[in-house]
Amino acid sequence: MWDFIQNEVLGMKWLNRLIDSILNTLGLDITSKIGGSISFFLYDVIKITVLLCILIFGISYIQSFFPPERSRRIMGRFHGIVANVIGALLGTVTPFCSCSSIPIFMGFTSAGLPLGVTFSFLISSPMVDLGSLVLLISIFGMKIATCYVLLGLVIAVAGGTLIEKMHMEDQVADFIRNHKDSIDIDSPELTRHDRIIFAREQVIETFKKVFPYILLGVGIGAVIHNWIPEDFIQTVLGSKNPFGVIVATLIGVPMYADIFGTIPVAEALLGKGAMLGKGAMLGTILSFMMAVTTLSLPSLIMLKQAIKPKLMGAFVIVCIVGIILVGYGFNIFQYLFI
Repeated sequence: MWDFIQNEVLGMKWLNRLIDSILNTLGLDITSKIGGSISFFLYDVIKITVLLCILIFGISYIQSFFPPERSRRIMGRFHGIVANVIGALLGTVTPFCSCSSIPIFMGFTSAGLPLGVTFSFLISSPMVDLGSLVLLISIFGMKIATCYVLLGLVIAVAGGTLIEKMHMEDQVADFIRNHKDSIDIDSPELTRHDRIIFAREQVIETFKKVFPYILLGVGIGAVIHNWIPEDFIQTVLGSKNPFGVIVATLIGVPMYADIFGTIPVAEALLGKGAMLGKGAMLGTILSFMMAVTTLSLPSLIMLKQAIKPKLMGAFVIVCIVGIILVGYGFNIFQYLFI
């Protein structure tokens, strides 16, 4: 039953078979490079788009119960590492890219929440969310998806805790530290109809923002899947290169895409020659995904307006080191997942 759910419901393998059947009927050889690329592109774009819209609707409906004021009060009740865990978990129900998470991070910080808690949120929000968990399950399976999310939360909690221990509150921009809300106004209670409207608007807004990156990510994935030789992938990102995790992480940092646009690239890299043991290493791929979603250059430029260089450097180093450690850990234990 679980295999059916994973393959046919979440993975939508029936759609893959349908597309291949239609392309064959049209006289296109799906075993050729061009035919395989078209099949990969159509299947992944449709699958990811459908899952994205359904997931964002559900997540946004849940999120409507946790407006910023309520989230701020919830996190304010906890202290120490428990608060960091709450901050990281709150990030999992916010379907935002790294740039979208920064204004919320600024709001939480200006409200006086501990710096480590807000950074745990800032790390986890773009790196792991409920939508990415379901999409990862549909492509990589339950074990890989669960470990990815859990380790992403570990990085968020550990990173936020470490930053908290550095006592760098003075490294937050003055306009944020000096801004305090004088009145904490409760958000009006939303009706079910209001929540549905909110969720629908979030789907439309997120789709407009994310769809170009889905097209770009799937396009790159189709090229990798059908045109890039296995030996090249193995040389750069495979077990033959002990620095593959570091290379993948550093390549991912200046890129900008969210998890939905990055997963098709990861899918193609992992599947490239995997049956022959020539594909990219699992940990290397996951490190690339984490780096792209958490440390994109545009988000760092935005974050620079909110924090000073010393704190920025600490944030980047903590994230990179954590991502690299996770990558090598996955590579060591890859045999347990594939």
